[in-house]
Amino acid sequence: MTSLNTTAELDCRYRPKWHYAAERNWLNDPNGLVYSNGVYHLFYQHNPQGSVWGNMSWGHATSADLLHWDEQPVAIPCDEQEAIFSGSAVVDIHNTSGFGAGGVPPLVAIYTSAYSPASPLAGRQAQSLAYSTDDGATWTKYAGNPVLDRASADFRDPKVFWYDGEAGGYWVMVAVEALNHEVVLYKSADLKSWEYLSTFGPANATDGVWECPDLFELPVDGDARNTRWVLVVNLSPGGIAGGSGGQYFIGTFDGVAFRSETTVTEGLQADGDRMADYGWLDWGRDYYAAVSFSNVPGGRRLMIGWMNNWQYAAATPSDGWRSAMSLVREVRLETRGGRAALVQEAVDPLEAAGTELFALGRQELADGVTWLPADASGDVLRIDAEFRPGAASRVGLVLRADREVGESAGESVGGPERTVLAYDSVSGELSLDRTASGNVGFHEAFSSVERVAVPLVDGRLRLRVFLDRCSVEVFAQNGLATITDQVFPAGSSTAVGLLAEGDGGTLVSLTVTG
Repeated sequence: MTSLNTTAELDCRYRPKWHYAAERNWLNDPNGLVYSNGVYHLFYQHNPQGSVWGNMSWGHATSADLLHWDEQPVAIPCDEQEAIFSGSAVVDIHNTSGFGAGGVPPLVAIYTSAYSPASPLAGRQAQSLAYSTDDGATWTKYAGNPVLDRASADFRDPKVFWYDGEAGGYWVMVAVEALNHEVVLYKSADLKSWEYLSTFGPANATDGVWECPDLFELPVDGDARNTRWVLVVNLSPGGIAGGSGGQYFIGTFDGVAFRSETTVTEGLQADGDRMADYGWLDWGRDYYAAVSFSNVPGGRRLMIGWMNNWQYAAATPSDGWRSAMSLVREVRLETRGGRAALVQEAVDPLEAAGTELFALGRQELADGVTWLPADASGDVLRIDAEFRPGAASRVGLVLRADREVGESAGESVGGPERTVLAYDSVSGELSLDRTASGNVGFHEAFSSVERVAVPLVDGRLRLRVFLDRCSVEVFAQNGLATITDQVFPAGSSTAVGLLAEGDGGTLVSLTVTG
Protein backbone atom coordinates (compact mmCIF):
# COMPACT_ATOMS: atom_id res chain seq x y z
CA MET A 1 0.00 0.00 0.00
CA THR A 2 1.18 3.50 -0.72
CA SER A 3 2.71 4.96 2.42
CA LEU A 4 1.09 8.08 3.80
CA ASN A 5 3.04 11.29 3.52
CA THR A 6 2.50 13.39 6.64
CA THR A 7 4.39 16.47 5.54
CA ALA A 8 2.58 19.78 5.78
CA GLU A 9 1.89 20.17 2.08
CA LEU A 10 -0.19 16.97 1.88
CA ASP A 11 -3.76 16.84 3.19
CA CYS A 12 -4.47 13.22 4.14
CA ARG A 13 -7.90 13.58 5.76
CA TYR A 14 -9.56 11.73 2.92
CA ARG A 15 -6.72 9.53 1.72
CA PRO A 16 -8.21 6.05 1.30
CA LYS A 17 -6.93 2.98 3.06
CA TRP A 18 -7.85 0.38 0.44
CA HIS A 19 -8.21 2.38 -2.77
CA TYR A 20 -5.04 3.26 -4.66
CA ALA A 21 -4.10 6.95 -4.72
CA ALA A 22 -0.77 8.38 -5.82
CA GLU A 23 1.26 9.69 -2.90
CA ARG A 24 1.09 13.16 -4.39
CA ASN A 25 -0.21 15.02 -7.44
CA TRP A 26 -2.96 14.32 -9.95
CA LEU A 27 -4.24 10.90 -11.05
CA ASN A 28 -6.96 9.97 -13.54
CA ASP A 29 -7.68 7.15 -16.03
CA PRO A 30 -6.20 3.71 -15.35
CA ASN A 31 -4.27 2.37 -18.34
CA GLY A 32 -1.70 -0.27 -19.26
CA LEU A 33 -3.28 -2.79 -16.88
CA VAL A 34 -1.33 -6.04 -17.12
CA TYR A 35 -0.29 -9.06 -15.06
CA SER A 36 3.26 -10.37 -15.46
CA ASN A 37 5.37 -12.78 -13.41
CA GLY A 38 3.24 -12.64 -10.29
CA VAL A 39 2.75 -8.85 -10.34
CA TYR A 40 -0.23 -6.71 -11.31
CA HIS A 41 0.81 -3.46 -12.98
CA LEU A 42 -1.48 -0.45 -12.68
CA PHE A 43 -0.44 2.40 -14.93
CA TYR A 44 -2.49 5.56 -14.91
CA GLN A 45 -2.78 9.09 -16.22
CA HIS A 46 -0.63 11.21 -13.94
CA ASN A 47 0.66 14.75 -13.60
CA PRO A 48 4.06 14.42 -11.92
CA GLN A 49 4.21 18.18 -11.32
CA GLY A 50 0.87 19.15 -9.79
CA SER A 51 -2.50 18.21 -8.35
CA VAL A 52 -4.53 19.30 -11.39
CA TRP A 53 -4.64 17.80 -14.88
CA GLY A 54 -1.59 18.48 -17.07
CA ASN A 55 1.79 17.07 -18.17
CA MET A 56 0.08 13.76 -18.86
CA SER A 57 2.42 10.83 -18.22
CA TRP A 58 2.00 7.22 -17.18
CA GLY A 59 2.23 6.80 -13.43
CA HIS A 60 2.89 3.28 -12.18
CA ALA A 61 1.97 1.10 -9.21
CA THR A 62 2.42 -2.63 -8.60
CA SER A 63 0.68 -5.21 -6.47
CA ALA A 64 0.80 -8.93 -5.78
CA ASP A 65 -2.79 -9.11 -4.50
CA LEU A 66 -4.72 -6.18 -6.06
CA LEU A 67 -5.08 -4.64 -2.59
CA HIS A 68 -1.65 -3.49 -1.41
CA TRP A 69 -0.11 -1.19 -4.02
CA ASP A 70 3.48 0.04 -4.19
CA GLU A 71 4.00 3.26 -6.10
CA GLN A 72 6.81 3.11 -8.67
CA PRO A 73 8.64 5.86 -10.55
CA VAL A 74 6.85 7.48 -13.48
CA ALA A 75 6.92 4.90 -16.26
CA ILE A 76 6.47 6.90 -19.48
CA PRO A 77 6.90 10.65 -19.02
CA CYS A 78 5.61 13.34 -21.33
CA ASP A 79 8.15 15.44 -23.24
CA GLU A 80 8.21 18.56 -25.38
CA GLN A 81 6.79 16.63 -28.35
CA GLU A 82 3.92 14.66 -26.81
CA ALA A 83 1.71 14.01 -23.84
CA ILE A 84 1.21 10.33 -22.98
CA PHE A 85 -2.53 9.67 -23.02
CA SER A 86 -4.39 6.47 -22.14
CA GLY A 87 -3.76 3.04 -23.62
CA SER A 88 -3.01 -0.55 -22.70
CA ALA A 89 -0.15 -2.99 -22.19
CA VAL A 90 0.39 -6.59 -23.20
CA VAL A 91 2.84 -9.39 -22.53
CA ASP A 92 4.20 -10.13 -26.01
CA ILE A 93 4.66 -13.81 -25.25
CA HIS A 94 5.87 -14.80 -28.72
CA ASN A 95 7.93 -11.62 -29.22
CA THR A 96 5.93 -10.69 -32.30
CA SER A 97 7.21 -7.14 -31.93
CA GLY A 98 10.85 -8.13 -31.87
CA PHE A 99 11.42 -5.99 -28.78
CA GLY A 100 12.28 -8.97 -26.58
CA ALA A 101 15.83 -10.10 -25.81
CA GLY A 102 17.37 -13.29 -24.53
CA GLY A 103 14.15 -15.26 -24.85
CA VAL A 104 12.36 -13.00 -22.36
CA PRO A 105 9.00 -11.72 -23.64
CA PRO A 106 8.76 -7.93 -23.57
CA LEU A 107 5.97 -5.88 -22.07
CA VAL A 108 4.61 -3.57 -24.75
CA ALA A 109 2.61 -0.44 -23.97
CA ILE A 110 0.30 0.91 -26.66
CA TYR A 111 -0.56 4.51 -25.83
CA THR A 112 -1.98 7.64 -27.43
CA SER A 113 0.54 10.29 -28.41
CA ALA A 114 -1.16 13.67 -27.99
CA TYR A 115 1.20 15.81 -30.03
CA SER A 116 2.13 19.26 -28.77
CA PRO A 117 2.69 22.44 -30.81
CA ALA A 118 6.41 21.63 -30.85
CA SER A 119 5.80 18.42 -32.79
CA PRO A 120 5.58 18.11 -36.61
CA LEU A 121 2.28 16.28 -35.89
CA ALA A 122 0.94 19.08 -33.69
CA GLY A 123 -2.73 18.74 -32.86
CA ARG A 124 -3.00 15.07 -33.77
CA GLN A 125 -3.67 12.05 -31.60
CA ALA A 126 -2.07 8.84 -32.85
CA GLN A 127 -1.07 5.47 -31.39
CA SER A 128 2.49 4.74 -30.29
CA LEU A 129 4.51 2.01 -28.59
CA ALA A 130 6.91 1.76 -25.68
CA TYR A 131 8.50 -1.47 -24.50
CA SER A 132 10.11 -2.90 -21.39
CA THR A 133 12.57 -5.76 -21.20
CA ASP A 134 12.91 -5.65 -17.40
CA ASP A 135 9.29 -6.49 -16.51
CA GLY A 136 8.04 -2.93 -16.38
CA ALA A 137 10.82 -1.26 -14.42
CA THR A 138 12.00 0.89 -17.34
CA TRP A 139 10.47 1.76 -20.71
CA THR A 140 11.82 2.71 -24.14
CA LYS A 141 9.73 4.52 -26.75
CA TYR A 142 9.75 2.82 -30.15
CA ALA A 143 11.77 4.76 -32.71
CA GLY A 144 9.10 4.20 -35.38
CA ASN A 145 6.30 5.98 -33.50
CA PRO A 146 3.51 6.60 -34.21
CA VAL A 147 2.45 3.17 -35.44
CA LEU A 148 -1.12 4.18 -36.31
CA ASP A 149 -2.04 7.70 -37.39
CA ARG A 150 -5.45 8.58 -38.85
CA ALA A 151 -4.60 12.31 -39.05
CA SER A 152 -7.26 12.82 -36.39
CA ALA A 153 -7.34 15.17 -33.42
CA ASP A 154 -9.46 12.79 -31.32
CA PHE A 155 -8.30 9.24 -32.08
CA ARG A 156 -7.28 7.72 -28.76
CA ASP A 157 -7.26 5.18 -25.92
CA PRO A 158 -6.13 1.93 -27.62
CA LYS A 159 -6.97 -1.34 -25.87
CA VAL A 160 -5.04 -4.23 -27.44
CA PHE A 161 -5.52 -7.99 -27.02
CA TRP A 162 -4.52 -11.19 -28.79
CA TYR A 163 -7.29 -12.87 -30.79
CA ASP A 164 -7.24 -16.52 -31.89
CA GLY A 165 -9.70 -17.35 -34.64
CA GLU A 166 -10.23 -19.73 -37.54
CA ALA A 167 -8.00 -17.57 -39.71
CA GLY A 168 -5.18 -17.63 -37.16
CA GLY A 169 -4.05 -15.32 -34.41
CA TYR A 170 -3.34 -11.60 -34.41
CA TRP A 171 -3.44 -8.53 -32.22
CA VAL A 172 -6.65 -6.50 -32.17
CA MET A 173 -6.73 -2.82 -31.27
CA VAL A 174 -9.95 -1.22 -30.03
CA ALA A 175 -9.77 2.59 -30.00
CA VAL A 176 -12.17 5.52 -30.38
CA GLU A 177 -12.85 8.44 -32.62
CA ALA A 178 -14.05 10.31 -29.58
CA LEU A 179 -16.15 13.08 -31.12
CA ASN A 180 -17.77 10.75 -33.66
CA HIS A 181 -18.93 8.29 -30.97
CA GLU A 182 -17.22 5.49 -32.88
CA VAL A 183 -15.17 2.51 -31.78
CA VAL A 184 -12.63 1.61 -34.47
CA LEU A 185 -10.95 -1.80 -34.70
CA TYR A 186 -7.61 -2.69 -36.29
CA LYS A 187 -5.46 -5.83 -36.45
CA SER A 188 -1.70 -6.44 -36.48
CA ALA A 189 0.74 -9.33 -36.56
CA ASP A 190 3.56 -7.44 -34.83
CA LEU A 191 2.03 -4.45 -32.96
CA LYS A 192 3.79 -2.13 -35.43
CA SER A 193 1.78 -2.35 -38.67
CA TRP A 194 -2.00 -2.06 -38.38
CA GLU A 195 -4.83 -2.92 -40.77
CA TYR A 196 -8.35 -1.52 -40.45
CA LEU A 197 -11.10 -4.01 -39.52
CA SER A 198 -14.37 -2.26 -38.74
CA THR A 199 -16.24 0.49 -36.91
CA PHE A 200 -18.95 0.27 -34.25
CA GLY A 201 -21.27 3.11 -33.30
CA PRO A 202 -22.76 5.55 -32.63
CA ALA A 203 -25.10 3.59 -30.37
CA ASN A 204 -26.97 4.09 -27.09
CA ALA A 205 -25.53 6.97 -25.03
CA THR A 206 -23.86 9.52 -27.31
CA ASP A 207 -23.59 12.73 -25.34
CA GLY A 208 -20.13 14.14 -24.69
CA VAL A 209 -17.23 12.12 -26.09
CA TRP A 210 -16.55 8.38 -26.20
CA GLU A 211 -13.34 7.30 -24.47
CA CYS A 212 -11.43 4.33 -23.04
CA PRO A 213 -12.98 1.33 -24.84
CA ASP A 214 -12.46 -2.32 -23.96
CA LEU A 215 -13.51 -5.58 -25.64
CA PHE A 216 -13.38 -9.03 -24.09
CA GLU A 217 -15.08 -12.43 -24.17
CA LEU A 218 -16.86 -13.97 -21.17
CA PRO A 219 -18.66 -17.27 -20.60
CA VAL A 220 -22.32 -17.00 -19.65
CA ASP A 221 -22.94 -18.66 -16.28
CA GLY A 222 -19.43 -20.10 -16.43
CA ASP A 223 -20.21 -22.21 -19.51
CA ALA A 224 -17.24 -22.03 -21.89
CA ARG A 225 -19.45 -23.35 -24.72
CA ASN A 226 -21.74 -20.33 -24.42
CA THR A 227 -19.86 -17.05 -24.59
CA ARG A 228 -20.57 -13.43 -25.40
CA TRP A 229 -18.32 -10.45 -26.02
CA VAL A 230 -18.56 -7.31 -23.93
CA LEU A 231 -17.71 -3.92 -25.43
CA VAL A 232 -17.11 -1.18 -22.85
CA VAL A 233 -17.30 2.47 -23.87
CA ASN A 234 -16.78 5.24 -21.34
CA LEU A 235 -18.23 8.67 -22.06
CA SER A 236 -18.13 12.16 -20.60
CA PRO A 237 -20.44 13.92 -20.16
CA GLY A 238 -23.55 11.82 -20.72
CA GLY A 239 -23.28 9.23 -17.95
CA ILE A 240 -26.48 7.92 -16.40
CA ALA A 241 -25.92 9.84 -13.14
CA GLY A 242 -24.57 13.00 -14.79
CA GLY A 243 -21.12 13.82 -16.10
CA SER A 244 -18.73 10.89 -16.55
CA GLY A 245 -19.91 7.29 -16.86
CA GLY A 246 -19.30 3.95 -18.50
CA GLN A 247 -21.65 1.95 -20.70
CA TYR A 248 -21.35 -1.56 -22.09
CA PHE A 249 -22.79 -3.62 -24.92
CA ILE A 250 -23.14 -7.42 -25.04
CA GLY A 251 -22.82 -9.17 -28.39
CA THR A 252 -20.55 -11.14 -30.69
CA PHE A 253 -17.11 -10.62 -32.23
CA ASP A 254 -15.83 -12.67 -35.17
CA GLY A 255 -12.34 -11.25 -35.31
CA VAL A 256 -13.44 -8.44 -37.61
CA ALA A 257 -16.57 -6.74 -36.29
CA PHE A 258 -18.42 -6.44 -33.01
CA ARG A 259 -22.20 -6.82 -33.28
CA SER A 260 -24.29 -5.67 -30.35
CA GLU A 261 -27.28 -7.60 -29.06
CA THR A 262 -28.15 -4.93 -26.51
CA THR A 263 -28.35 -1.74 -28.54
CA VAL A 264 -31.58 0.05 -27.66
CA THR A 265 -33.25 0.83 -30.97
CA GLU A 266 -35.21 3.94 -31.80
CA GLY A 267 -38.75 3.85 -30.48
CA LEU A 268 -41.50 5.94 -29.04
CA GLN A 269 -39.69 6.81 -25.85
CA ALA A 270 -37.82 10.08 -25.47
CA ASP A 271 -34.04 9.89 -25.29
CA GLY A 272 -33.97 10.62 -21.58
CA ASP A 273 -36.37 7.77 -20.86
CA ARG A 274 -34.21 5.27 -22.69
CA MET A 275 -31.06 6.04 -20.68
CA ALA A 276 -32.07 3.59 -17.95
CA ASP A 277 -32.40 0.81 -20.55
CA TYR A 278 -28.75 1.02 -21.56
CA GLY A 279 -26.08 -1.14 -19.97
CA TRP A 280 -24.17 0.89 -17.37
CA LEU A 281 -21.06 -0.29 -15.57
CA ASP A 282 -22.02 1.79 -12.56
CA TRP A 283 -24.97 4.00 -11.65
CA GLY A 284 -23.01 6.41 -9.48
CA ARG A 285 -21.12 9.58 -10.32
CA ASP A 286 -17.59 8.35 -9.66
CA TYR A 287 -16.66 5.31 -11.76
CA TYR A 288 -15.05 6.30 -15.04
CA ALA A 289 -12.53 5.12 -17.64
CA ALA A 290 -12.92 1.56 -16.38
CA VAL A 291 -10.86 -0.98 -18.34
CA SER A 292 -9.61 -4.50 -17.66
CA PHE A 293 -6.28 -6.15 -16.92
CA SER A 294 -4.68 -8.33 -19.58
CA ASN A 295 -2.97 -11.70 -19.04
CA VAL A 296 -4.77 -12.40 -15.74
CA PRO A 297 -4.32 -16.01 -14.51
CA GLY A 298 -7.28 -18.33 -14.87
CA GLY A 299 -8.99 -16.16 -17.45
CA ARG A 300 -10.54 -13.88 -14.85
CA ARG A 301 -11.71 -10.50 -16.12
CA LEU A 302 -10.64 -7.85 -13.63
CA MET A 303 -11.50 -4.17 -14.05
CA ILE A 304 -10.68 -0.95 -12.25
CA GLY A 305 -11.98 2.59 -12.77
CA TRP A 306 -11.07 6.15 -11.90
CA MET A 307 -13.13 7.11 -8.86
CA ASN A 308 -13.99 10.64 -9.92
CA ASN A 309 -16.03 12.69 -12.37
CA TRP A 310 -14.78 15.28 -14.86
CA GLN A 311 -17.49 17.70 -13.72
CA TYR A 312 -15.70 18.38 -10.42
CA ALA A 313 -12.50 16.32 -10.41
CA ALA A 314 -10.17 19.31 -10.19
CA ALA A 315 -12.02 20.72 -7.18
CA THR A 316 -12.25 17.74 -4.81
CA PRO A 317 -11.06 18.77 -1.34
CA SER A 318 -7.58 17.30 -0.96
CA ASP A 319 -4.31 19.21 -1.09
CA GLY A 320 -1.10 17.85 -2.58
CA TRP A 321 -2.80 14.78 -4.09
CA ARG A 322 -6.04 14.25 -5.99
CA SER A 323 -8.18 11.25 -6.95
CA ALA A 324 -8.17 7.53 -6.24
CA MET A 325 -9.01 4.36 -8.10
CA SER A 326 -11.99 2.15 -7.39
CA LEU A 327 -11.56 -1.27 -5.86
CA VAL A 328 -10.65 -3.87 -8.47
CA ARG A 329 -13.75 -5.73 -9.65
CA GLU A 330 -14.16 -9.14 -11.21
CA VAL A 331 -16.83 -9.03 -13.91
CA ARG A 332 -18.87 -11.99 -15.13
CA LEU A 333 -21.90 -12.68 -17.30
CA GLU A 334 -24.82 -14.36 -15.55
CA THR A 335 -28.35 -15.08 -16.66
CA ARG A 336 -30.62 -12.70 -14.79
CA GLY A 337 -34.26 -12.25 -15.74
CA GLY A 338 -33.83 -14.55 -18.73
CA ARG A 339 -30.91 -12.71 -20.34
CA ALA A 340 -27.17 -12.33 -19.93
CA ALA A 341 -26.27 -9.50 -17.57
CA LEU A 342 -22.95 -8.12 -16.40
CA VAL A 343 -22.36 -8.67 -12.69
CA GLN A 344 -19.46 -7.33 -10.65
CA GLU A 345 -17.75 -8.45 -7.46
CA ALA A 346 -15.15 -6.37 -5.68
CA VAL A 347 -11.81 -7.85 -4.73
CA ASP A 348 -12.49 -7.67 -1.01
CA PRO A 349 -9.83 -6.01 1.16
CA LEU A 350 -11.52 -7.27 4.31
CA GLU A 351 -11.96 -10.92 3.36
CA ALA A 352 -8.67 -11.89 4.97
CA ALA A 353 -7.70 -8.73 6.84
CA GLY A 354 -11.03 -7.77 8.41
CA THR A 355 -12.59 -8.39 11.82
CA GLU A 356 -16.31 -8.82 12.39
CA LEU A 357 -17.38 -5.84 14.49
CA PHE A 358 -21.10 -6.42 14.79
CA ALA A 359 -23.86 -8.73 13.56
CA LEU A 360 -27.63 -8.81 13.71
CA GLY A 361 -30.07 -11.54 12.84
CA ARG A 362 -33.63 -11.35 11.60
CA GLN A 363 -35.75 -8.61 13.17
CA GLU A 364 -38.54 -6.23 12.31
CA LEU A 365 -37.47 -2.71 11.45
CA ALA A 366 -38.74 0.19 13.53
CA ASP A 367 -39.95 3.31 11.75
CA GLY A 368 -37.09 5.84 11.63
CA VAL A 369 -33.36 5.34 12.16
CA THR A 370 -32.04 2.70 14.54
CA TRP A 371 -28.39 3.40 15.29
CA LEU A 372 -25.92 0.57 15.59
CA PRO A 373 -23.59 0.51 18.60
CA ALA A 374 -20.42 2.58 18.56
CA ASP A 375 -18.24 -0.49 17.99
CA ALA A 376 -20.01 -0.98 14.64
CA SER A 377 -18.97 2.46 13.40
CA GLY A 378 -15.94 3.51 11.38
CA ASP A 379 -14.65 5.23 8.27
CA VAL A 380 -13.35 2.01 6.68
CA LEU A 381 -15.96 -0.74 6.77
CA ARG A 382 -17.66 -3.47 4.79
CA ILE A 383 -21.37 -3.79 5.49
CA ASP A 384 -23.36 -6.82 4.34
CA ALA A 385 -27.11 -6.42 4.75
CA GLU A 386 -30.21 -8.19 3.54
CA PHE A 387 -33.64 -6.60 3.75
CA ARG A 388 -37.21 -7.66 3.09
CA PRO A 389 -38.92 -4.29 2.44
CA GLY A 390 -42.42 -5.70 2.88
CA ALA A 391 -44.95 -2.95 3.52
CA ALA A 392 -42.37 -0.31 4.46
CA SER A 393 -42.11 2.49 1.91
CA ARG A 394 -38.30 2.66 2.27
CA VAL A 395 -35.61 0.55 3.94
CA GLY A 396 -31.84 0.87 3.96
CA LEU A 397 -28.76 2.16 5.69
CA VAL A 398 -27.55 5.50 7.03
CA LEU A 399 -23.77 5.72 6.48
CA ARG A 400 -20.94 8.00 7.64
CA ALA A 401 -23.36 9.80 9.97
CA ASP A 402 -22.53 12.45 12.56
CA ARG A 403 -24.02 11.59 15.95
CA GLU A 404 -23.33 11.85 19.63
CA VAL A 405 -22.83 8.46 21.24
CA GLY A 406 -24.11 7.80 24.74
CA GLU A 407 -23.59 4.67 26.81
CA SER A 408 -25.85 2.69 24.49
CA ALA A 409 -27.20 2.92 20.97
CA GLY A 410 -30.58 3.87 22.42
CA GLU A 411 -29.12 7.11 23.78
CA SER A 412 -27.70 8.18 20.43
CA VAL A 413 -28.85 11.36 18.74
CA GLY A 414 -28.71 11.62 14.97
CA GLY A 415 -26.77 14.53 13.53
CA PRO A 416 -27.22 16.32 10.22
CA GLU A 417 -24.27 14.83 8.30
CA ARG A 418 -25.02 11.50 6.67
CA THR A 419 -25.10 9.49 3.43
CA VAL A 420 -28.32 7.55 2.90
CA LEU A 421 -28.62 4.29 0.96
CA ALA A 422 -32.30 3.43 0.61
CA TYR A 423 -34.62 1.16 -1.36
CA ASP A 424 -37.96 2.65 -2.40
CA SER A 425 -40.67 -0.03 -2.44
CA VAL A 426 -42.96 1.98 -4.69
CA SER A 427 -40.48 2.87 -7.45
CA GLY A 428 -38.34 -0.25 -7.06
CA GLU A 429 -35.25 1.94 -7.03
CA LEU A 430 -32.14 1.89 -4.87
CA SER A 431 -30.77 5.37 -4.20
CA LEU A 432 -27.59 6.78 -2.72
CA ASP A 433 -28.11 10.29 -1.35
CA ARG A 434 -24.95 12.28 -0.66
CA THR A 435 -26.58 15.72 -0.46
CA ALA A 436 -25.79 15.89 3.28
CA SER A 437 -22.65 13.73 3.17
CA GLY A 438 -20.24 16.39 4.46
CA ASN A 439 -18.33 18.83 2.29
CA VAL A 440 -20.57 19.13 -0.76
CA GLY A 441 -20.05 22.83 -1.45
CA PHE A 442 -16.70 22.70 -3.25
CA HIS A 443 -18.51 22.38 -6.61
CA GLU A 444 -22.09 23.01 -7.67
CA ALA A 445 -22.36 19.65 -9.46
CA PHE A 446 -21.27 17.47 -6.54
CA SER A 447 -24.39 17.29 -4.36
CA SER A 448 -26.49 14.51 -5.86
CA VAL A 449 -28.79 11.52 -5.46
CA GLU A 450 -28.03 8.45 -7.58
CA ARG A 451 -30.72 5.91 -8.48
CA VAL A 452 -30.95 2.50 -10.11
CA ALA A 453 -33.88 0.13 -10.57
CA VAL A 454 -33.17 -3.07 -8.64
CA PRO A 455 -35.51 -6.07 -8.81
CA LEU A 456 -36.10 -7.85 -5.54
CA VAL A 457 -35.31 -11.56 -5.41
CA ASP A 458 -37.91 -13.52 -3.46
CA GLY A 459 -38.93 -10.19 -1.94
CA ARG A 460 -35.40 -9.51 -0.69
CA LEU A 461 -32.67 -6.95 -1.30
CA ARG A 462 -29.05 -7.94 -0.73
CA LEU A 463 -26.41 -5.22 -0.31
CA ARG A 464 -22.63 -5.24 0.06
CA VAL A 465 -21.22 -1.79 0.85
CA PHE A 466 -17.57 -0.79 1.02
CA LEU A 467 -16.82 2.42 2.92
CA ASP A 468 -13.44 4.08 2.68
CA ARG A 469 -12.39 7.51 3.90
CA CYS A 470 -13.69 9.33 0.83
CA SER A 471 -15.95 6.85 -0.94
CA VAL A 472 -18.96 4.55 -0.90
CA GLU A 473 -19.11 1.56 -3.27
CA VAL A 474 -22.43 -0.32 -3.32
CA PHE A 475 -22.98 -3.78 -4.84
CA ALA A 476 -26.67 -4.73 -4.96
CA GLN A 477 -28.15 -8.17 -5.58
CA ASN A 478 -24.77 -9.87 -5.77
CA GLY A 479 -23.32 -7.29 -8.14
CA LEU A 480 -26.19 -6.89 -10.59
CA ALA A 481 -26.12 -3.13 -9.99
CA THR A 482 -23.41 -0.93 -8.48
CA ILE A 483 -23.26 2.67 -7.28
CA THR A 484 -19.92 4.38 -6.65
CA ASP A 485 -19.77 7.87 -5.13
CA GLN A 486 -17.17 9.96 -3.39
CA VAL A 487 -18.08 11.53 -0.06
CA PHE A 488 -16.11 13.98 2.07
CA PRO A 489 -17.49 13.78 5.64
CA ALA A 490 -15.92 14.94 8.86
CA GLY A 491 -13.63 12.45 10.53
CA SER A 492 -16.13 12.14 13.37
CA SER A 493 -18.95 11.08 11.03
CA THR A 494 -18.59 7.33 11.38
CA ALA A 495 -21.99 6.13 12.63
CA VAL A 496 -24.11 3.51 10.87
CA GLY A 497 -27.85 3.15 11.22
CA LEU A 498 -30.76 1.07 9.94
CA LEU A 499 -33.41 3.06 8.09
CA ALA A 500 -37.12 2.33 7.71
CA GLU A 501 -40.01 4.51 6.67
CA GLY A 502 -43.26 2.95 7.78
CA ASP A 503 -43.83 -0.41 9.41
CA GLY A 504 -43.60 -3.85 7.87
CA GLY A 505 -39.95 -3.95 6.82
CA THR A 506 -37.61 -6.69 7.98
CA LEU A 507 -33.88 -6.88 8.40
CA VAL A 508 -32.96 -10.44 7.43
CA SER A 509 -29.29 -10.14 8.43
CA LEU A 510 -26.51 -7.61 8.87
CA THR A 511 -22.76 -7.89 9.40
CA VAL A 512 -20.30 -5.04 9.85
CA THR A 513 -16.63 -5.84 9.20
CA GLY A 514 -13.72 -3.50 9.79
